[in-house]
Amino acid sequence: MSMSTAKLYERVSFDAPSYDAQGVQDGWTEGAYSCRAHFRYLRGSEAVMAARLDGKQPIVATIRRGSKADTITTDWVLKDARRGTVYNIRTIVPTDDRKWLEITAESGVAV
Repeated sequence: MSMSTAKLYERVSFDAPSYDAQGVQDGWTEGAYSCRAHFRYLRGSEAVMAARLDGKQPIVATIRRGSKADTITTDWVLKDARRGTVYNIRTIVPTDDRKWLEITAESGVAV
């Protein structure tokens, strides 16, 4: 994938889970990381169409890779700063050139 910073139109933030002394999640650390992103809305496959009928919207958010971005895990959530949409992160995959992270996420599901 050929990506450039000019395509990073969206502003996103990532919230990390926070844990109590017993190791039980007790909330979120809001804005643990924020950056610009490129959104690619998934549509077309049978699984994606079924998800959209259930009110879910899968996307691939591409962000620049860096030391802080590399700390993001599938336990975190992605927030679209402009629209306020919250996405559960499903997978995080570095691109072939290892300059970017492609984050597959889905809205409309329980966090």
